[in-house]
Amino acid sequence: MGVCDVIIIGAGPAGTSAAAVLAERGRRVIILEKDSFPRYRVGESLIPYCWFPLNRIGMIDKLKASAFTKKYSVQFVGKSGRVSQPFYFFQHTEHDCSTTWQVVRSEFDRMLLDNAVEKDAEVMMPAAAKRLLYEDDRVVGVQGVLEDGKPFELRAPMTIDASGRDLFAVKAHDWRVDDPQLRKVAVWTYYQGARRDTGLDEGATTVAYIPGNGWFWYIPLPEDKVSVGVVAERDYLYREGKGDPDAIFDREVANQPWVREHLTGGTKLGPCRVTGDYSYRSKYSATDGLVLTGDALAFLDPVFSSGVFLALQSGVLAGEAVEAALAAGDVSAERFNDYSEHLCSGIEAMRKLVYAFYDEAFRFSDLFKKYPDLRPDLTDCLIGNLEKDFDPLFSAIAEFAQVPSALPHGRPRVTSRTPAGGG
Repeated sequence: MGVCDVIIIGAGPAGTSAAAVLAERGRRVIILEKDSFPRYRVGESLIPYCWFPLNRIGMIDKLKASAFTKKYSVQFVGKSGRVSQPFYFFQHTEHDCSTTWQVVRSEFDRMLLDNAVEKDAEVMMPAAAKRLLYEDDRVVGVQGVLEDGKPFELRAPMTIDASGRDLFAVKAHDWRVDDPQLRKVAVWTYYQGARRDTGLDEGATTVAYIPGNGWFWYIPLPEDKVSVGVVAERDYLYREGKGDPDAIFDREVANQPWVREHLTGGTKLGPCRVTGDYSYRSKYSATDGLVLTGDALAFLDPVFSSGVFLALQSGVLAGEAVEAALAAGDVSAERFNDYSEHLCSGIEAMRKLVYAFYDEAFRFSDLFKKYPDLRPDLTDCLIGNLEKDFDPLFSAIAEFAQVPSALPHGRPRVTSRTPAGGG
């Protein structure tokens, strides 16, 4: 049996960010990762406010030295193929965050893991967590299995679940709550040699609308590759009764002029991948001795590329909250109230924008025609500046589109027990 200060389940951006924060403070951290690195992940586009958690863990200079495609802007394409003017981040802020990156996740995640290890975090890989260990309703460790089938057991006053969409704790406790209006399906692949814009626009993320209230992403990556995928309602994508992802993808490409033209001349690098029903939140964010972070806590529709940002930001916040809990000798769920409220507030802001995006009656141009002074607020939300009060923005949007009520989920599971000691 091994003993440490913090066990982290998962070596994605959330887990390695939390590990870096805690290891810097001298905590003994052990990361459990079930896969061998490098391993594939989708979610390549960073938004500007990724800069802040990345800077907190010492990654900015490493990213500047990388070969990742620089991203200065985002643009939108109508169903007809008409292209909006690119939105350049530096027109909104002069901060260094106005330059961000399109990353290859296998490389990016490895960089984050190496960064945590440089700060003395330990890694067991491949090592699959199988069961949380409890004493008096408090999580006190993890049992797992190594690649050779050998079991292991780790004990720690705190465990961070950063298991991503594996949803380790959520599945164990049946805590998953789907977002009722965001049950979309994504079909995607990669191309070599597809058309790229030039100059500052070479690394731009493009969001291209399709009929049926869906959209394409088009993300330029290093080595002349692009990530391209379509997201829409399942009934729309499977309306012909065909379940072949490549046939669905090709049909939607044919119906979107901008995407079709950009992919002409490119070479498809492999079969399409599919995922679905992916907007959810955990009923609880923490229990005694355990806190959830990143996709293990919540995942939101990717139209505004918020996934990696929320993973990085929540990982840093979780690391800081766990450090404070250990320093106070109290690892009860109540210690994570502020962490949870902060995170859920940001998720709700992005969620409201996603709902507006999918509302067929809503146009941002209509909003700004009536409320031109709210354009900076919208921009702040889109780039990840979620510390602002967005009530005026969403009150205005509610005049044009459905704005959902905040979900109550994602808060600590508080019991009537006395505080749990952190040693």
